Amino acid sequence: MKNFFTILGGMGTLATESFIHVLNERTPIHSDQDYLNYLLVNHATVPDRTDFILGKTKDDPSLAIKEDIQQYSHFQPDFFVLTCNTAHHFFDKLQEETDIPILHMPRLAVEVVNQKFAKTSGKTRVGLLATEGTIQTKVYENELMKFDNLEVILPDATVQQEVTNLIYRDVKENHFCNEELFYQILQQMTEKYACDVIILGCTELSLVQEFTQNKKYPVVDAQSELADETIRRALRNREEPEKKAT
Repeated sequence: MKNFFTILGGMGTLATESFIHVLNERTPIHSDQDYLNYLLVNHATVPDRTDFILGKTKDDPSLAIKEDIQQYSHFQPDFFVLTCNTAHHFFDKLQEETDIPILHMPRLAVEVVNQKFAKTSGKTRVGLLATEGTIQTKVYENELMKFDNLEVILPDATVQQEVTNLIYRDVKENHFCNEELFYQILQQMTEKYACDVIILGCTELSLVQEFTQNKKYPVVDAQSELADETIRRALRNREEPEKKAT
């Protein structure tokens, strides 16, 4: 197979399924042959990223992801797609395992925030909804701080617990897209914290966003932006086979 990419998924599986659905739905097609070529690695047994970061387990998830990168680099995909936000804490170490580029989901999302929501004067208040692991490692905060006009707004402990419940209790454990809780969280970030835009920095939150089709609150869905960039690069590589993604 030529002109293909590899999706490093399974973290979690439902979120990966959501990414694939969005990817296929947005790909411009007129026949089966117009869909994108890709390999999906649904590595469901990768240890929980947040549990490792918070010291709740000694099972290092980066080791499993590194093995996947080493294994699938032999197939020479044009690029890798890493569908877990929290796993980007290990991004630099993962990229060292291969010369094949890995798309950086948080960076893509923050660039969209800056392009679409940055104010001409004053700072744009950017709320961040993510796992405790993502927040603790400042995966998004470091990207946001590259722009002087963006201010990072983190939820307090109470709201963060609601986010954690939505991600783990509802989506991961019970396969339940808790629409009421999702809108409650977005409302608090918009009204209580006066956020101009909210980043959905966890793919389980992206799954709920896809389910609810929220248009009431201003969000940048990191998984959605990753899907769009994946399509752009894949189509470019298809049109220019000799030019690999960089």
